[in-house]
Amino acid sequence: RLEKPGASRYNLQRMNGAPPGISEGFTLDQRPVGLLDSGLGGISVLGEALRQLPNEDYVYYGDTANAPYGDKTPEEVLGLVHQAVERLIELRCKAIVIACNTATSVSAGKLRQELALPIIGMEPALKPASLLPGEGKILVMATRVTLALPKFQALMAQYGRDAVPVPCPGLMECVERGELEGPQVTALLRQLLGPWLSQPVKAVVLGCTHYPFLRKAIAALFPEGTPLIDGNAGSVRQLRRRLEEQDLLSDRQEPGRITFLSSSEDPSVLQRMQTMLELCANESESARAGEKEVRS
Repeated sequence: RLEKPGASRYNLQRMNGAPPGISEGFTLDQRPVGLLDSGLGGISVLGEALRQLPNEDYVYYGDTANAPYGDKTPEEVLGLVHQAVERLIELRCKAIVIACNTATSVSAGKLRQELALPIIGMEPALKPASLLPGEGKILVMATRVTLALPKFQALMAQYGRDAVPVPCPGLMECVERGELEGPQVTALLRQLLGPWLSQPVKAVVLGCTHYPFLRKAIAALFPEGTPLIDGNAGSVRQLRRRLEEQDLLSDRQEPGRITFLSSSEDPSVLQRMQTMLELCANESESARAGEKEVRS
């Protein structure tokens, strides 16, 4: 166990080696919830899970060695997700959250056919955005793969009358490097969003779990009060429902533990994971008050 002194809730692990206690000696409802992502973005979902379900244990697997998923073929993404899921099953996770929109679009249906445990996915929060009052376009920021797959096309058919898909190559890499604001991030956002910055925009959908970490930089480009919507809260509510249905909620009263796993050989990745989670934990409501945030 590579545990950071003074941070008793965290285990920092590379892929090989199980943290003691996870794989044996636990009753079913005390086993951890597994989350997977191509890198750091899914930590925004983990942060929401800790707000809604603070007494659960969590294992977060970041496939940083193979990031990004958004520029890979669906077949490549599916293979990588299967590897990550196998690792989480080895650690006896009682449910798996695919904390990545691209990976969800490619793999969620197949995993639900293959596995009996709850599989929770993500989707761009287009439905709640479509229900907002007002005029203007709904910008759906996501990876090219997410926007091209049938799952998103079905969402568009049902809720996308005012929606504009906005592919965002290069944006998740900013988060992976820890660049959450500044001139380079702003320049990239202006390049990606430029055609719509001078037009009425009703809402912006953050359709990748990396993008909530760029919330401040994105909000700065739009009029004050423009809603920025992500699907994290809705996915965690679904996780709670599925755990309740199968009597899998933890019955402990104290906060759970978080274990970070990385496929990367770079030891600094694990520290960045913890830093990003602490950023989620330290985010205050006052910091978001000017955005009129809407969460699905």
